[in-house]
Amino acid sequence: MKIQIKNENFILHPTGAVFWEAKKMIIISDVHLGKVTHFRKHGIAIPQSAVSENFKKITEVLDYFLPEKIIFLGDLFHSAKNVEWDLFEEWISNHNQEKYLVAGNHDIIDQKHYYEIGILVIDSLEMDHFLFTHHPTEKEGFFNFSGHIHPGIIVRGMGLQSLKLKCFFQKSNQIILPAFGEFTGKFIMKPESDHTVFAIAGDEIILINKNN
Repeated sequence: MKIQIKNENFILHPTGAVFWEAKKMIIISDVHLGKVTHFRKHGIAIPQSAVSENFKKITEVLDYFLPEKIIFLGDLFHSAKNVEWDLFEEWISNHNQEKYLVAGNHDIIDQKHYYEIGILVIDSLEMDHFLFTHHPTEKEGFFNFSGHIHPGIIVRGMGLQSLKLKCFFQKSNQIILPAFGEFTGKFIMKPESDHTVFAIAGDEIILINKNN
């Protein structure tokens, strides 16, 4: 779904990524690489095949948009290095875009390891009138792209049935991206009249609540 913010075109993708057309830049939040392996190590029954799903999704996005830049809005890796880091290194070596990581609360791996594979780690990024952070942040004169919260929305049917869906949650000066990674959970948001919600339903983006 294409949306316009401050006269710039952005495309919301069903994986949870955003593409900034003018800058040819992909924005992704909360991939949490290594989480599946971390859980499996602690006896939580998650199929091993889930490890490759995050890499498959990112590759799908890059092949579709052919961006020149990638910005990860924090929590790229879930915890300390594990076997998924080796897979990540291999994946990175096959993609030559400029890459930035806005450090999140889970990004505890030493920055030197990111530098060695061509990723610049930063606290935040200002570009034109846009501010890119991990935690939702307000700054006068800027529209904020962030993650961290893993926003979700409850969609109710005509009967008693309901679905919990990931969503892009937009306020007047901010949009919070859904978690890109698998097995990341959702924090259910309660939109107000001035909020806009774009829910992810399979391969579709659905406008749930449009601000007034």
